[in-house]
Amino acid sequence: MCLALAFLLTLSACRKSEEASPKASQAEKNGFTVIDQANREVLIEKTAERIVSGYYISTSACIALGLDSKLVGIERGAAGRPIYALTAPRLLNLPDVGTARAFDLEGCLALAPDLVILPLRLRDSADIMAQLGIPVLLVNPENHENLAGMISLIARAAGANSAAEKLVSYYNDEKAVAAALTAGLEDLPAVYMCGNGNYLTTAPGGMYQAALIDTAGGVNAAAHLRGDSWAEVSYEQLLAINPDVFVIPAEALYSKEDIFSDARLAQLNAVKEGKVYQMPRAFEAWDSPVPSCILGIKWMLSVLHGSVYSMESLKKDAAFFYREFYRVEIDSGLIGK
Repeated sequence: MCLALAFLLTLSACRKSEEASPKASQAEKNGFTVIDQANREVLIEKTAERIVSGYYISTSACIALGLDSKLVGIERGAAGRPIYALTAPRLLNLPDVGTARAFDLEGCLALAPDLVILPLRLRDSADIMAQLGIPVLLVNPENHENLAGMISLIARAAGANSAAEKLVSYYNDEKAVAAALTAGLEDLPAVYMCGNGNYLTTAPGGMYQAALIDTAGGVNAAAHLRGDSWAEVSYEQLLAINPDVFVIPAEALYSKEDIFSDARLAQLNAVKEGKVYQMPRAFEAWDSPVPSCILGIKWMLSVLHGSVYSMESLKKDAAFFYREFYRVEIDSGLIGK
């Protein structure tokens, strides 16, 4: 603790010294201010060149924006994310700064970042770094608008506005296409979106996954639940919900077979009719608010309404998306239900 405090005080003193110099004053004069997704004013003195991303959502956004070469540290668990190995393998060797639950503040500071991107729940760490003069963007992309806003926010701080405009435009256009394809449909299916660790957790109305279901022409079976993180439900609650479709996320720790073999779920409409699906896991978690979540909307659309949008169309669109925004060719044969 003493060493950590000494480190912080030393860095703070250096920062204050820099701020007192004419050079630092000029930088501030020529800088600009952004409002992050915690409604904080963040001064960006110069275009970021050394970025730490403590959140896989923002790391993926940096890749899509062509900023991966500026990353000097990322969240823990990079080896478990196929998209990093596929598109930016250097990330696998970067120092990690922990997780949202166990963020490594000292490790982050040691990387001398000029921009840090963190999830909203790490506000305390963000405030400490802000006091040391380090710009920190807090992001919270739990709906379509905030996802687009996060992409534009990161791009402005790091000098990738053109890439962001192209990506956000594609996202909005394709989202509008999906909405148009389902606009006249009736009797929309009730979709139960499971959590990663346990199928007795689900996405309440405040999570991005709920917006994904709605845009793809479904009804979130757990829309009545409140919150912006996975909500626990009992077997009794799940039986009462009785969804038409069961969707397992890409990073789930269980399989479709686990659901079909659970006798307590045998009476669910989705189980009786065999409508239990797992999202593709070869590239990214498309149910998360990463840039490729537009493919999650398309995948959900093909599952719920295959007559208006086919799986073959999804495979073509996915190949185009990754080629256009992640600069990589994918094996679209890995995409399925």
